[in-house]
Amino acid sequence: MPDELDQKVRAALLENFQTVEPTRTRELLEGSIRYLAKWRGALIGKTFTQETGTIVLNGPLKGLDFVEFSTEGCHVAKLLGSYEQPLHPYIEQAINTEYDRILNVGCAEGYYAVGLALRMPNTKNLAFDTNPIAQEKCKQLAVKNGVEDRIETGALFSPEDFANYSSGRTLVFCDIEGAELDLLNPDIAPALKQMDIIVEAHDCLIPGAADELTKRFAPSHNIERVHDNGLRNLDITPSWFDSLAHLDQILATWEWRSGPTPWLVMTAK
Repeated sequence: MPDELDQKVRAALLENFQTVEPTRTRELLEGSIRYLAKWRGALIGKTFTQETGTIVLNGPLKGLDFVEFSTEGCHVAKLLGSYEQPLHPYIEQAINTEYDRILNVGCAEGYYAVGLALRMPNTKNLAFDTNPIAQEKCKQLAVKNGVEDRIETGALFSPEDFANYSSGRTLVFCDIEGAELDLLNPDIAPALKQMDIIVEAHDCLIPGAADELTKRFAPSHNIERVHDNGLRNLDITPSWFDSLAHLDQILATWEWRSGPTPWLVMTAK
């Protein structure tokens, strides 16, 4: 796999440099750096699973037996347990709250859905993703960790669906790559006014998304905006990881974000 990946990356870069206009050289170089960083991250991820396995080492989901390859986004940061570290205190707060259910919209492989099910045995987790591959991976991950009886998977989740979960105490955990403005609207889905919400606002894709969500939910929720400066701290690291070049250690915790993606932690009043 590494050799095949190397050749694929090399071919893609050569094609780009041969076809892109000279006036776009800086744009091409910046894109190439990002592309190569992802390539290097994939190689580090391969080494991680070979040397250490797939158990998450740090953070609130420590002990989760994760997948060997992520279907989308970064991978090594999840295994290290540094993924979305600024959000960790709020995740611990959610774990210590007696929710009847969590609506995990945009569950991908189930990192949060399954990880939270391990930590919250009395809470039902409903995991939704429009990608059929992600749905199947989430189901497999639940079985792998022995929590399949507490997780239900589904596809598209619409604003009208919130009404089905209006009883009891509900947490909405949402990461849907810019579609959060379409989904989270208390005027369309009044049940949201009684639910706690943790949402990643993709300001890098939709400028002002966090401000708009804050405006919508300010009357019904107490809101904290959580920013990310990219810095990470690791309490536990494998010995082989400690001997890596510093650039590789940085790339291992890099989460591939192209711009600001603040989280909003919104607690119903």
